[in-house]
Amino acid sequence: MFEEQAGQQAGRLSGDGFVRCSDGHVRWGVFGAAGVVFVLRESDGPKVMLQKRSQMAHEGGTWSCAGGALDQGEMPMEGALREASEEVGVVPGTPRLLGEYIFKPALDWAYTTVVVEVDERFGSSINFETDAVEWFAPADVEQLALHAGFAAAWPHLRQIVQSAD
Repeated sequence: MFEEQAGQQAGRLSGDGFVRCSDGHVRWGVFGAAGVVFVLRESDGPKVMLQKRSQMAHEGGTWSCAGGALDQGEMPMEGALREASEEVGVVPGTPRLLGEYIFKPALDWAYTTVVVEVDERFGSSINFETDAVEWFAPADVEQLALHAGFAAAWPHLRQIVQSAD
């Protein structure tokens, strides 16, 4: 297993870096990774926030949720919200957890997507990883050019979004 780590953050070892997983694939996130789908209830139905990944990011030009590598000992929701604040801005209020979907292709690595409800729209492109941020009706998400991993997770995530409606 090879690891590339970029220092410490808040007393924790950063998870930024690639790791060769037990299934032989190399993935981003030494300690795994997490992302977040924000949900806002509007009068015409729920909307979800997605970010368009920049060409500097893996699968640039596709839509996905904000997310990234977990730091050592960081819980998925904590890491997902930290990553979102770095990529799309400070999350307003207190997000409420609606559910999560875990993609675990190897014994030693997982990507957890948390689905949280917020009280207001927010978000913009605040760093090099994000070209755009938009809110979509769940039915419109499948029409977008989606990041492959997010596309595979979306049916599970959409079920969480709609079950909380």
